[in-house]
Amino acid sequence: MIKIRVNEDIMEVAKDFNILKLLEKLNTPQNGIAVAINSTIISKESWYSHHFSENDNILIIQATQGG
Repeated sequence: MIKIRVNEDIMEVAKDFNILKLLEKLNTPQNGIAVAINSTIISKESWYSHHFSENDNILIIQATQGG
């Protein structure tokens, strides 16, 4: 298990955890969001293959409409 920070909350996840598994665990839809790890945006195509490292800082951003 490793510790990661997700939107300021600390979580423990398995070493093989990826972004898709994290979104599923958090009940977060995949559409309309962006994910950054350690201030770097991760492309949606890489969500399955990108695994977390100890102390990664993950930011999940929900797109909203405004005007």
